Amino acid sequence: MGDCIAAVAAAFGGDEEKAAILCEQFASAGSLHDTAIGLNTLYLTSCGALVFVMHAGFAMLCAGAIRSKNTMNILLQTVMDAAVSAIAFYILGYGFAYGSGDKPNGFIGDALFGLARWKPKTIYPDPEGGAVYPDYGVGWQNWFFQWAFAATATTIPAGAVAERLNFNAYLIYSFFISAFVYPVVVHWVWSAEGWLGYARSTAYSHLFRAGMIDFAGSGVVHMTGGLAGLAGCIMVGPRMGRFDSNGNPVEMPGHSATLVVLGTVLLWFGWYGFNPGSQLLINSVANSAVVGRAAVTTTLGGAAGCLSCLVTALIRNKAWDLVAGCNGALVGFVTITAGAHVVEPWAALIAGLTGGWVFDAVCALFLKLRIDDPLSAAPMHAFCGAWGVFFVGLLAKREYICDAYGRDCSEGNWIADGLFYVGDGRLLASQVIGIICIFAWVFGLMTILFAALKAVKVLRISAEEEQAGLDVSKHGGSAYNFEHGLGKPEKAQAIGL
Repeated sequence: MGDCIAAVAAAFGGDEEKAAILCEQFASAGSLHDTAIGLNTLYLTSCGALVFVMHAGFAMLCAGAIRSKNTMNILLQTVMDAAVSAIAFYILGYGFAYGSGDKPNGFIGDALFGLARWKPKTIYPDPEGGAVYPDYGVGWQNWFFQWAFAATATTIPAGAVAERLNFNAYLIYSFFISAFVYPVVVHWVWSAEGWLGYARSTAYSHLFRAGMIDFAGSGVVHMTGGLAGLAGCIMVGPRMGRFDSNGNPVEMPGHSATLVVLGTVLLWFGWYGFNPGSQLLINSVANSAVVGRAAVTTTLGGAAGCLSCLVTALIRNKAWDLVAGCNGALVGFVTITAGAHVVEPWAALIAGLTGGWVFDAVCALFLKLRIDDPLSAAPMHAFCGAWGVFFVGLLAKREYICDAYGRDCSEGNWIADGLFYVGDGRLLASQVIGIICIFAWVFGLMTILFAALKAVKVLRISAEEEQAGLDVSKHGGSAYNFEHGLGKPEKAQAIGL
């Protein structure tokens, strides 16, 4: 205590009385504990806010990548995704994702609906006896952080069905995915009871004695959103004029490259809450190391993806394609999201590079199949998300896994690592099972929903409305108003233009 007082007094002008008070506060175990809780709460809420900023990125990206006559519609959809998902996640979603009630199970949560019986608790003991592990799924800040992820999964499909989906159908889909489809996947992978996840309680058995690793949601968030978008764009059909009579694609470029770049940079910024924030805690050296590593690998993955798609487009089109570079950066982020905490920096570069190849190949396949996805949301999020999950099974490093999940890495331990690190394939097998199950669950349920909406004729707008544009036909105006009058047809005619 004496050394503390002397050091603090020297730093603050020699006032030993105030220095003693400050040192006593820090010497109190309770105060240190409270400080750690406050630090973790501040960290998680800040990262949740960063994730929410990604909605601005999605809004700008989607608006720039479609035609101007549908801008207002896509912007309103993004706002509604945030509002609808908040209500749905509060009423049902969080309970299905993390609720641990009287009958906990590996498939779906059974408590915390409407945040009922909300209180901090511990849910499972250390099998060695003594201490208990806290349930970090129960906390006000955790609801906020997890909702931001749910809203992200909900808004991803907006680009896939842009320019022709009925707004009423969009609201129904938005509620369904955030209240039920997405939360069940979360429960499988991220909850303590989930049957699939690597972080499952040691009181339960792990899949292949390993479990699936998906740090921030290449599978949970991006595959879910991308597969929902894939089901939607298949069921709603291509935009009018997207393919000619011979089935060849007709270019329909977006109206603003400026908005595309702005959206990309905002998403890049938000990803630093998305990936590093997924560690949830920051109050130890081990947690800080995971957070820092995730920030580094996220940066490198996005950069490699950007260059990968840019060079591929240069080879294909003999031009430096701005949009291709932006898409590539997002592809890299999606791919590295699953393993940002357990791969080396050089592996993050490989993830982004190969993710760009997967993206370009799937986009080409979609055109051959006449699947119209205006923002390439399904190739980017569903297929590159799946590749990111698979990639973890190849290059997850044992040492980093132990750091991230608090496991014993001593010789002979059951820790499963990447196949290329002389792993035995258990982790890779878990990753593959996760990909298959997420695909079946999300694509199956969303196809049924969109098919039902199509059957009752509320899925797609009319041909007349699509031709005029959704802004005029559904939202009472345009996103762009020309006050000088030159953009208005009647005034243009009056002056002979």
